[in-house]
Amino acid sequence: MEKMPYYPNLDTASSATTIGSDWRTGLPALNGRRVALRELRASDAVSLHALLATEEVARFISDPPTTVEGFQRFIEWTHRQREAGSYVCFAITALGFDAAVGIVQIRQLGASFETAEWGFAIGSAFWGSGAFLECAELALGFGFDTLGIHRLEARAAVPNGRGNGALLKLGAVQEGLLRKSIRCHGEYLDQALYALLAADWRASRRPGERPGSRVH
Repeated sequence: MEKMPYYPNLDTASSATTIGSDWRTGLPALNGRRVALRELRASDAVSLHALLATEEVARFISDPPTTVEGFQRFIEWTHRQREAGSYVCFAITALGFDAAVGIVQIRQLGASFETAEWGFAIGSAFWGSGAFLECAELALGFGFDTLGIHRLEARAAVPNGRGNGALLKLGAVQEGLLRKSIRCHGEYLDQALYALLAADWRASRRPGERPGSRVH
């Protein structure tokens, strides 16, 4: 999901009420060895603006908010969408950092999360550190086990070698090519379409291989 499914011009307060399961009232903290996922906070707008609005991070995703205030509105929007039950967005934090250094988004593609799409962005200072793969495993566990996802799709711009490589490492299968399907900085790029099935993901996790996590 290289498109951020948030459009400031369409951002109006939702009248949705909190319903159902606990994650709709607030996302749990998912803790790994080097990273943790948690609910986004208003204070994360400063670090997200500093880390995700850079040219090297934003070059393969749809344009992120350009100001701290824009990220604050985005964070408020993620909370409303989570309460409505159609979308979740975790903040990525790294050991020794309290502020968000990236985000992981999951949104349903129909009436439920049975088929969903996910995407991620993390500050370039954390590229190559293993932080992304660990937080991706935490997010996948939440998606398949808590949200009940059967099929999880992802899109990655073809020139984004790092993003494509990460999806393959996680076991995603490339199923097609979406021609000129994303507009980044005035240019249309091809995207590879990937999918990861719950059954395949669980089958690939033998006892002792899956990273440990604690939910609080």
